[in-house]
Amino acid sequence: MGGTHKPSAPTPLLIACALGIERLALRTGRAGAASGPVSVIRTGMGPRAAEAAVLRALGRHEAADAAVIASGFCAGLAPGMHPGDLVVADETRDAGSTTVCVGTGVLVDALTRAVPGRTVHTGPLIGSGHVVRGPERAGLRATGAIAVDMESAATLRTALRTGPRPVAAVRVVVDAPEHELVRIGTVRGGISAFRVLRAVLPAFHEWHRSLLLPRR
Repeated sequence: MGGTHKPSAPTPLLIACALGIERLALRTGRAGAASGPVSVIRTGMGPRAAEAAVLRALGRHEAADAAVIASGFCAGLAPGMHPGDLVVADETRDAGSTTVCVGTGVLVDALTRAVPGRTVHTGPLIGSGHVVRGPERAGLRATGAIAVDMESAATLRTALRTGPRPVAAVRVVVDAPEHELVRIGTVRGGISAFRVLRAVLPAFHEWHRSLLLPRR
């Protein structure tokens, strides 16, 4: 008798964020239907912490081929952005390196449904080794970037360094040129970005499911 064919296991999804408050939002939000195992990891702040945490996570056998989304909060660079706006990166940039994101259009459409009434911005997301304030925003904006955070570029670059996989970055604007916060801790006090981040998981799962569809 021939051996029984076992269907391949669904591709896992790894969601990486830096802060405990971001992980809380992503783990307690309404989830929607997942197409495979989903893990939310807290990397810690900064590109080096993100690199180390992603390497550890993807080094586990069960996550070796995981699709990766970098998520959490960011600083908006474009005038007119507001806390609670969403940023879907078409690419991430840091230190001369650029990582192209997969399925940007799928994410934009899914987020528009998941968080109705919120503006979704698409464009380059740039990495920084420190929190960006004041005039430095204008310099980053001049590069064409629409938002900045400390971990997304390092997360996606590291994920691809361990092997080919779909990667994406979705961030919620926590402060912007006209709405600058003094410290990230004020988010938990009631700013809209936390509530928006709690609502994004169904869109992430829709993106994940779309990766399994045959390409035409």
